[in-house]
Amino acid sequence: MSHQVRAVVALAKNEPVVVETITVPDPGPGEALVRVEACGVCHTDLHYREGGIGDEFPYLLGHEAAGRVEAVGDGVTEVAPGDFVILNWRAVCGTCRACRRGRPWLCFATHNATQRMTRADGTPLSPALGIGAFAEKTLVAAGQCTKVDESVPATVAGLLGCGVMAGLGAALNTGNVGRGDSVAVFGCGGVGDAAVAGARLAGATTIVAVDVDDRKLDWAREFGATHVVNSRSTDPVEAIRSLTDGNGVDVAIEAVGRPETYRQAFYARDLAGTVVLVGVPTPEMTLELPLLDLFSRGGALRSSWYGDCLPSRDFPALIALHRQGRLPLDRFVSESIGIDGVEDAFGAMRRGDVLRSVVVL
Repeated sequence: MSHQVRAVVALAKNEPVVVETITVPDPGPGEALVRVEACGVCHTDLHYREGGIGDEFPYLLGHEAAGRVEAVGDGVTEVAPGDFVILNWRAVCGTCRACRRGRPWLCFATHNATQRMTRADGTPLSPALGIGAFAEKTLVAAGQCTKVDESVPATVAGLLGCGVMAGLGAALNTGNVGRGDSVAVFGCGGVGDAAVAGARLAGATTIVAVDVDDRKLDWAREFGATHVVNSRSTDPVEAIRSLTDGNGVDVAIEAVGRPETYRQAFYARDLAGTVVLVGVPTPEMTLELPLLDLFSRGGALRSSWYGDCLPSRDFPALIALHRQGRLPLDRFVSESIGIDGVEDAFGAMRRGDVLRSVVVL
């Protein structure tokens, strides 16, 4: 049996998305059918639409989602019908060299559903990040479902499916921010503000937010920034040094994905400090730094994929922190929209009007 559902599809590079009826198959072995309740509109979806990730059109967009398992295939034991789950795009295999060494968050063989969802004419769809959740139902690998407390609204829980988890993890996991640390975050959209929130949660005492938009800097203050710097009018490296006794920060998190902001992060850190790149660059971007500076400053230069998260460990813990009032996930939701509003949400994202638009299904 298959399911006919409405979904958001990107047909070609830079063309507006369309809402159409697609076909979702019943789950096969190791798969789960999920009725999507809410899905955030992430920059990655826009990258797919613009051809910045690949050219395997048509794409079924959406990936930052939560919903309920409707059915599972043979051999699935981790989730069951009725479970409230957050979807993730890093379903670990458990057997690759990273998993065998006890580092499953670095899994080198993550997997997705085997069957393909299709357009009405039978054309296979490429689901964004292996999920495709701007749809009333979607088919995923069972390992892409993480069961969490169902008392948290899907509009909030689903944010951990991508951007907010990426920012939180950049601070908590990749950057290993600790009590008393100083942190700078470059770029204060959803990912950057999540990094600010993560730094605050970890006990950082100095958290400097850097952006070119005063409105975004105000948002960063709400998530825990102790200082803000508008880099249009102020040299952020000098400002950060002045706030840290001339030393620079312990952890500098770049949440933009541009060479110029990465250089700022590099020079704004203390000796032996850490730079974390969580912003996603485009393929043509290059970076040049003096090799002597790389050598003499020491420390670590790290990239953060999905905040180095392990969904089975991190999602339930972060949901618990939200329920305790220690992690304000609901503040990331700027607006709730219908499935027909995704193209307009992309426009709001480009203008910087929102942290997150969330599609409610």
